[in-house]
Amino acid sequence: MKHLNLILLFSILLGCSPSESTSNLEPMGSENVAYKWGQMALEATALDTERFKPRPTITSRYLGLIFTSVFDAWSRYDSEAIPVYLDGVSRRPTEEQTLKNKEIAISYAAYRTMLEYYYSDSALFSEFMVELGLDPSNTSTDPSTPEGIGNLAALAVIEARKGDGSNQYGEEVDTLSVPYFDYTYYQPVNSVDTNVDINRWQPKYFSDGAGGQFAPSCLTPFWQNVKPISMTSGDQFRPGPPPMVGSEQLKEEVAQVVEMQANLTDQQKALVEFMRDGPQSVQQAGHWLKFAQDVSIRDNHTLDQDVKMYFLNQVVAMDAFIASWDSKMYYDYARPFALVHEYYGGKTITAWGGEGYGMIEMDGNDWRPYSPSIFLCPPFPSYTSGHSTISGACAEALKYWTGSDEFGVEVEWVAGCLTEQDRLGDTVTLSFPTFTDAAEQAGISRLYGGYHIQADNIAGLELGRDVARNAWSFYMKHVPSASSPFESK
Repeated sequence: MKHLNLILLFSILLGCSPSESTSNLEPMGSENVAYKWGQMALEATALDTERFKPRPTITSRYLGLIFTSVFDAWSRYDSEAIPVYLDGVSRRPTEEQTLKNKEIAISYAAYRTMLEYYYSDSALFSEFMVELGLDPSNTSTDPSTPEGIGNLAALAVIEARKGDGSNQYGEEVDTLSVPYFDYTYYQPVNSVDTNVDINRWQPKYFSDGAGGQFAPSCLTPFWQNVKPISMTSGDQFRPGPPPMVGSEQLKEEVAQVVEMQANLTDQQKALVEFMRDGPQSVQQAGHWLKFAQDVSIRDNHTLDQDVKMYFLNQVVAMDAFIASWDSKMYYDYARPFALVHEYYGGKTITAWGGEGYGMIEMDGNDWRPYSPSIFLCPPFPSYTSGHSTISGACAEALKYWTGSDEFGVEVEWVAGCLTEQDRLGDTVTLSFPTFTDAAEQAGISRLYGGYHIQADNIAGLELGRDVARNAWSFYMKHVPSASSPFESK
């Protein structure tokens, strides 16, 4: 961000770091321990994606529970905050509500929950604890110490969320103890080779990167059953139905997607790729955690501020995923991939021909999203757009939390770098002046990419905002002094 660069320049001229020029008492912005654990959570999410392939629903739950655990541990050293899952642990006396105790408590909470959810990278977390001067082998549950409170907060979250519908431990009936096994036994109406109901989702073939192909099954088709944190249920804010084949609305929206792709600019390609989140992906929840960290740096946050902001941000993301999956699985709606073939099969259109081809004339039956063959199209139903839902939710939550819609982030991106490396476009600047604008750009990027129609986007943005408004009321119950100039609905 331009004004951040100016701050850094002035600090250098004065011979001090931003945190030194702001305060000699407490690390601020990227130097506070909550921010650093946010960075560790993002690294763990990227490693999880690399190891297990994209699974945005699952990682959103991990992040939501990690930062709830951090909040609960911190709450015992705050004058008013009320924990979510940590019961039977008293608030510590005022004289113990020190920065050091908060740092220790949240570190043990973050560490223990990351060991549980991102267990493959336990050595990474242990090394970070040592860097912080903390003993990773300390498993104390003494509620009079910050180490004990942190460990207890993690244990409380872990125990409370067992059997929450995520099937993390393969605990659901008839799942053979296989983690995340689909206990709903969802079967798509359409097979990958035969589309018998054009309004319903159809799996697609991906390239395996080695000359073969495979059709991934639907990702976590049971996620609507996961117990939310701030909502009463996944269907609490379920939107009305999407447009069906035969309606004028759907005809127009499919035409819009075809026209958009035929005229993609470098700016739009860059937006598709940035929002798609490529190598070292942290998925949508992590993407908005990154944005929250931009706010932390911009506003020079204290540890207290980051703990509260990340808590709200990631609870909202987790619950927005549950709400989006409720809509996805309830309506089981088609992707533009199949809809374009239905409306334009046998007609000549201009469209993206895939890697190495650029924009060409083709039969509408050959149309495909602007996406690499190894990840051709998200493997789950379309309505509502997950990007739109999570972005609408997290943007609204950050707007409530900061009391302003102002954001101010800019990102440079080489168009095509994740999709068509043989046809790189210009380096462009993506600007997100407000949170709302960032969410709306995330949503429209899914139309540019050919993953969604406008109905998926519009309903998703509103669904996310409904989740966020409800979550703000939940947040105010746990942070009683919280206030916002925006009306809570």
